[in-house]
Amino acid sequence: VQLQASGGGLVQAGGSLRLSCAASGRTSSRAAMGWFRQAPGKEREFVAGITWSGATTYYADFVKGRFTMSSDNAKNTVDLQMNSLKPGDTAVYYCAASIRTYYAQSLADYDYWGQGTQVTVSS
Repeated sequence: VQLQASGGGLVQAGGSLRLSCAASGRTSSRAAMGWFRQAPGKEREFVAGITWSGATTYYADFVKGRFTMSSDNAKNTVDLQMNSLKPGDTAVYYCAASIRTYYAQSLADYDYWGQGTQVTVSS
């Protein structure tokens, strides 16, 4: 499975961005997709996940109510709509795919990773 993330950029606090992740290759083997982020000097952390059917989404507490993850199976894409962005959301955002776990929230649950896209939120 190959993953290509896009949509990052620079936005002011309170603004919105939409990230997209396109999957290719053996996409039928996926169980879940997720978004993680990594800020400078910090560990990579879980942001949001979705079962590949799109039936279930789950979020880290710090993005609940602000971020929404969705999937389009026909296009093999997952999106992350990010609203009410804060400077603390500044990070490189990575999409990932799990072929083993439907409710995948840890780094170890994921098997494939995209290259990352930078999100910068200015105050």
